[in-house]
Amino acid sequence: MLRSVKDLHYYGLHATDGNMGVVYSVLFEELTWTVRYLVVDTGTWLPGRQVLIAPISLGVVDWETQRISVKLTTDQIKNSPSIDTDKPVSRQYEAVLAAHYGWPVYWAAEGFADARSRAVPPLEVQEPEAEVEGDPYLRSSREVIGYYIEASDGDIGHVEDFIVGVEACMIRYMVVNTRNWLPGKKVLVAPEWITAMSWGESKVRVDLTRDSIKSSPEFDPSAPVNRVYEEQLYDFYGRPKYWQ
Repeated sequence: MLRSVKDLHYYGLHATDGNMGVVYSVLFEELTWTVRYLVVDTGTWLPGRQVLIAPISLGVVDWETQRISVKLTTDQIKNSPSIDTDKPVSRQYEAVLAAHYGWPVYWAAEGFADARSRAVPPLEVQEPEAEVEGDPYLRSSREVIGYYIEASDGDIGHVEDFIVGVEACMIRYMVVNTRNWLPGKKVLVAPEWITAMSWGESKVRVDLTRDSIKSSPEFDPSAPVNRVYEEQLYDFYGRPKYWQ
């Protein structure tokens, strides 16, 4: 099932014994495009505090009521390690968080290192030296939405949204709004077609031309992304399909 990340923002999250807040954003890993955490705004329950929840702790998602159940207690969440979500998430913090909840550490999983080595590294990662311990490859959906898109032959628009595969917790597409160049048109770009993301420039670079994007199958946010549309998209670009 493919869903809009922006639609998930503000979904209510419910622990086993009470409400815990709403989804504020998702943190995904740039090199594998895997959603690693939901950033939760705890609102008046824990004023001024945000917490991270890994997908492994999520339960049923009720799309009609916009409610996500979480297989954790409010005490577990309340007593979880504090974090400043405005700063990079350090691997040390992730290890402490995993130990608190009993989560497996994903970077120790078989094939994780191989996935990183196969991925295209960013051309530019601009991080202050004082924050070197932070993982520069964890990106916030809210932070990246609005980044400029640069095709191989010039600017083409900006990041409007992401489409996530719910079951696999993977970012499957970036939604590109071309309103400054092609008024009213939105298109999808797969992560495999992205060559770089730059913090400093707030820019995403893709290995597609502006003309190819102009002629690509248009994305309708009001309609679900189904396999028929995906087939058309990948066939248009002549790229290998992720499901094969």
